[in-house]
Amino acid sequence: MLANIHKPILIGLLLFLTQIPIKAQEIWTLQQCIDTAQVHNKNLQINRNAIVQSQEREKEAKANLIPKVTANADYRYFTNLPYQLMPLNALNPQAPEGQFNSIQFGVPHNISANVQLAMPLYNPQVYGAIQTSQIASELTELQYKKSEEQIYFEISNLYYNAQILFHQLEFIQKNLLNAEILLKNMRLLNEQLLAKGTDVSKVKLQVEQLKTQKENISNKYTQVLNALKFAMGISIEQNIQIETDIQNNTNNDYLLSTTLDFQIIKTQNRLLTSELKTLKNSGYYPTLNLVGSFGTTGFGYDKEPNRFLDFYPIGFAGIQLSYPLFNGTVTQRKINQKNFELQNNNLRLDLMNEQTNMQVENAKLQRQTAFQSITTSYEQVTLAQTIYEQTILQQKQGTASLTDVLLADNALREAQQLYLSTVVEYLKADLELKKLTGNIK
Repeated sequence: MLANIHKPILIGLLLFLTQIPIKAQEIWTLQQCIDTAQVHNKNLQINRNAIVQSQEREKEAKANLIPKVTANADYRYFTNLPYQLMPLNALNPQAPEGQFNSIQFGVPHNISANVQLAMPLYNPQVYGAIQTSQIASELTELQYKKSEEQIYFEISNLYYNAQILFHQLEFIQKNLLNAEILLKNMRLLNEQLLAKGTDVSKVKLQVEQLKTQKENISNKYTQVLNALKFAMGISIEQNIQIETDIQNNTNNDYLLSTTLDFQIIKTQNRLLTSELKTLKNSGYYPTLNLVGSFGTTGFGYDKEPNRFLDFYPIGFAGIQLSYPLFNGTVTQRKINQKNFELQNNNLRLDLMNEQTNMQVENAKLQRQTAFQSITTSYEQVTLAQTIYEQTILQQKQGTASLTDVLLADNALREAQQLYLSTVVEYLKADLELKKLTGNIK
């Protein structure tokens, strides 16, 4: 209970209240609502899929270290054979130098087929991508935990709102019962010419106002339950009923732990650092690959009398070294951009620390103020209830007017609303403090 303050008044109310028109339903605790959301909430399902996707991206990055084998085939029919220039003195030493004769080489049909293998021996981009994908997977998991925390916060908020609206309905129901009894009495007095018709109208107006208020609060209660069911991921048509007791026993001081927001920014910092390192390595370090090819080349001639199609084997193995010399400063521009991203990330980290400290202190003050006000507001409800009952008794005895009764009734309703508002403030401040200190779960 909320410091066990409001339990007596709720028990007292239940003794007088008629039952709120809700069908017999299964009672769901807050923890059951949260557990159900873990399974059925579609946002969490999307984030779980995102984790699997990030794991597949990590495997994809590692797969770049595996040798790649490709099969290639090519057929070409030359309608005009390629020309080459041959020096005249190549066949005739007596011919002058610097003179050439154009000659067509080759045959019309050219066929090639081969299998090529390539395996990176050293590639800074591949190793950097693997490290980056691993950090990105960690970031995705943290974002999933963050979405869990947000769902927990949302469901808790909705659950508390539903509890408050339920108790507000109880107050209205009791006030409506009192007003209907008063209306009945005023009608009897009016029949006996001991009360004016306007007095009856005033009480009747109050009854109608309470009925309207009850209907509005009942609709809000249904809307909050629908929102709760949506957050849980269950059908809107499913009937549920929440626990009516508000569970908060103490005014705890939560230990400040590392929040998920802080962990996410730190992981983003590592991700940016890894990306920056990969950019620098790819711009200034060579790549070394093992390459190989094995295949055949075919040449064909389709004219008589020397028609033929002959195939000749071809194969090679080697090491390929590639070193970037100049790429138009593109890499340097990317490095500069990444440096600014890293600076902004560090600034966001500092900003978050300062903002969190401020928000924690504010939440503590708000919760402490609300906690202290609960006792006072409860005492005001008790006092207002006593005054209302005494005024009703005095009105029956003729020592209090209808105006006195209506004023006492209004004072009672204001005290009830103040009490519920104070409870709401406490619950919200306590939930916010849990979130800010990393204790929401």
